[in-house]
Amino acid sequence: MTSSPRVRMTPESRREQLLDLGVTLLATRSLDELSIEILAEEAGISRGLLYHYFGNKHDFHEAVVRRAAEDLVAITAPGGEGDLAARLTSSIDRYLGWVEANHEGYVSLVRAASGGNERLREIYESTRSALTDRIFDAAGAEGLASLGITDSPGVRLVVRGWAALVEEVVLSWVEDDRGVSREALVGSLTASLAALLGVAPS
Repeated sequence: MTSSPRVRMTPESRREQLLDLGVTLLATRSLDELSIEILAEEAGISRGLLYHYFGNKHDFHEAVVRRAAEDLVAITAPGGEGDLAARLTSSIDRYLGWVEANHEGYVSLVRAASGGNERLREIYESTRSALTDRIFDAAGAEGLASLGITDSPGVRLVVRGWAALVEEVVLSWVEDDRGVSREALVGSLTASLAALLGVAPS
């Protein structure tokens, strides 16, 4: 009986596989709990080999967080069907689902970014910008005009503040829903953006 030949992965493919595993592990533990030792054990490889792909613990954390952030942006991308409100509702619902599935890791990222870790803060800020800027991209000038809104620095500032509100409310709701249904929460967050834009400075 002959065994099938073992497929040798390229270094790039192996690193991608390890990053995917790191994101999976981060979903249920904080960054401080996510060590190279744990990843090596889960992947069934030596620590030395992991250091070949990630120079040190900080580089490893940064790479995993960046991959998780990319996943968040991709998963919550607004669909092309329905009006602006429907697409925003769908995007917020998927954001909530992602936070539910990756709560521990996301909380630790938020804390690390606010705690002065510049590299993680950069990832956090660029992710928030991607999430808010695409609202304007999805709506377009005509879509905004139909709502009586003009793209301006003041409007973008309000949208950025709204994103912070969404983050705080969703994280709090995941920890304790306080009797608020998922549908009610998502609907409220969608409506709150429209209300804020209605009084945003031009």
